[in-house]
Amino acid sequence: MPHNNIEIPEKLPLLVQKEMVAFPYMLFPLYINEIELNIFREAENHENFIALVFERQETGEGGMPAGRCEIGTLCKVNQIAKMGDSRYKVSLEGITRLRILDTEKIGTITFAHCEVVREFVEKNMVSEALVQSLNALLKIALSHGKPLPDDVMKMIDYIDNPARLSDLVALYVNLPVAALQELLETTDPLERLKKVYVHLTNEVQRMQVKNEVAGEVTKRVGKNQKEYILREQMKHIQEELGDEDPRTSDMNELRKKIEEAGLPEDVKKVADKELKRLERINQASPEYNVSRTYLDYLAGMPWNTSTPDSLDMIRAEEILNEDHYNLKKVKERILEFLAVRSLKENMKGPVLCFVGPPGVGKTSLGKSIARALGRKFVRISLGGVRDEAEIRGHRRTYIGALPGRIIKELFRCGANNPIFMLDEIDKLGNDFRGDPASALLEVLDPEQNFSFNDHYLDVAFDLSKVMFITTANQLDPIPGPLKDRMEVIRLAGYSSEEKLQIARSFIIRREIDENGLKDHELTFSDEALQKIISDYTREAGVRNLQRTVASICRKVAKEITQNKPERDLVTPETVAELLGPKKFYNEVAAENDRIGVVTGMAWTETGGDILFVEVTSMPGKAELILTGSLGDVMKESARAALSYIEAHADEFGIKPEAFENRTIHIHVPSGAIPKDGPSAGITMVTALVSLLTEKPARRSVAMTGEITLTGRVLAIGGLKEKVLAAHRAGVHTIVAPERNRDDLEDIPDNVRSELQFTFVSEASEALAAAL
Repeated sequence: MPHNNIEIPEKLPLLVQKEMVAFPYMLFPLYINEIELNIFREAENHENFIALVFERQETGEGGMPAGRCEIGTLCKVNQIAKMGDSRYKVSLEGITRLRILDTEKIGTITFAHCEVVREFVEKNMVSEALVQSLNALLKIALSHGKPLPDDVMKMIDYIDNPARLSDLVALYVNLPVAALQELLETTDPLERLKKVYVHLTNEVQRMQVKNEVAGEVTKRVGKNQKEYILREQMKHIQEELGDEDPRTSDMNELRKKIEEAGLPEDVKKVADKELKRLERINQASPEYNVSRTYLDYLAGMPWNTSTPDSLDMIRAEEILNEDHYNLKKVKERILEFLAVRSLKENMKGPVLCFVGPPGVGKTSLGKSIARALGRKFVRISLGGVRDEAEIRGHRRTYIGALPGRIIKELFRCGANNPIFMLDEIDKLGNDFRGDPASALLEVLDPEQNFSFNDHYLDVAFDLSKVMFITTANQLDPIPGPLKDRMEVIRLAGYSSEEKLQIARSFIIRREIDENGLKDHELTFSDEALQKIISDYTREAGVRNLQRTVASICRKVAKEITQNKPERDLVTPETVAELLGPKKFYNEVAAENDRIGVVTGMAWTETGGDILFVEVTSMPGKAELILTGSLGDVMKESARAALSYIEAHADEFGIKPEAFENRTIHIHVPSGAIPKDGPSAGITMVTALVSLLTEKPARRSVAMTGEITLTGRVLAIGGLKEKVLAAHRAGVHTIVAPERNRDDLEDIPDNVRSELQFTFVSEASEALAAAL
């Protein structure tokens, strides 16, 4: 049956509201001015009725468009009362829902052509159950929140009409206007009743949680008051007995600690002010622990505490040589620092950056430097750090705030001049929490770090006495301004001879001790070590060499515990028996000279490596195919190489027909590994000329160099790493740019003596050496 059959005038004055939604059966006041009064005066000509609609300011949930809503409420004007100063109070009563069909503006008043929204209510078991459930839920809500007047409660008990009950309860639930408008637009009373039931359920849950929290807070406040009274009574008893108050004792101890810390004048003022504040804070307050922790950090920082430097240069050199083989540049730089330090007492600590592949001893070198200088050693890893607060700390306004890693580690070590190692600086990240690399600019700048300001301490701390050492596998990821503040020292990989010396002097002795073979006479022959280095490890550093030696020691230890014949010498045959088939083969020695295949050299973050450039051609359209995960720079080098050869084909004895209707394909094996850089240019030229002239390229010749369109060979970087990799792979001749001749000084003498070097400035010279 229809719920509302009211007849309304043909058109009604329209009142648009932006902050409220009116419901049927709702009595409410509106406060208006003189201009808005005209609408209500006009209502007298329309049986005191007006149409009130809500206007959305932005798109609502479910994609409801912004603007005036279609469904509004027919309201009756019951009273208009003047309040003075051109203000009026209008009492309105919601009658029924309206649908706005059309509007027209006459003068200053907008009129709406409307129709009453007919609501059909069919009583059934579902509607009766919903009405009863809503009534019960409303009483639960009233028990948790603001109660309704008794007459309203009695009225609700007698309402069995779903339409009227849903509208009445909607006004009680604290909903945003957008949700209220959605309920107003739900013209099916049963559907509206379900939505109101869901909203009321959420409101009841919110009230229950709120009351539980309020009860818990009241309970805790009562507990705190009880503790305060007991504490005051205990204080009074202690005063009567002549005992010192624990809090007073704590404050005196803290005051003494601050006095003895030797704080700078400005820091002392901050500490005294914070101490006075702490004395006024209740010990049960969370602020007490925050303030106390801050004062502990202030008093515990090594403001004037330094460890004396060991200035014995001979002893320092002995320690550096004991721990690390070769690394002449690093050792020389440390001895230079010691020499200057012995001549000048107050000098700023240098900022060194060790760059090299994994396993060459960058991190352990920091410990060795600290031992040589007699300083404390601190190390933090920056790999994966993305939060600027890791460096600068958090401000004390945050709960659980702490200093950054720099200040925290200085606090722990208790000295203001340690060797401070920042490991893996090239693996710093950044995100919405800030950029740690930018925060390090102040830390690593000797012109700024004498007044480093940690957000937690909020006072300047002098870092100029700290010797910072950073480590990285590659320089490219480090931002330019940060790189500019560091003195870069490159640690290249080790040659086979150097690895043999390191294994003999350091690794074997350490692994024998680590694996419980100290009491057993186990020795490694040089041939066995050479076999391990060449056949079971292929790296720039010595980490895998150490693991392989450790594996042999463990297997020997296992044999001893099983009462097998004890080994006292590890030979090449023993290595093969214990480690199984060899893992690496000599790529160069194992292959024959072939047409279109040339050996190149590459630099990687794990050291150097060799690569092979393969070229072939086939009938087809004249084009160049490049494969092998090549980067843009390497692709450009290949195109430049082909253009150079086409332009100088006569010089190389190549017929023009070789380029016509032929597809040339350049491939660099190990296709899953990305490759880039310009240094393979000369290698590609040689491979192309080898193919087009059908002359085999010498497999034992490895080359590197950037090529230009005119055939000039330009300098490249990382020559030492590339040469060591070629030497490991069995190469006999190295072809490199003439401008890199001076880099030969960095290559170990034993490697230099076993290789033949050809330095070229033109591509034609390289071809003569390789073909």
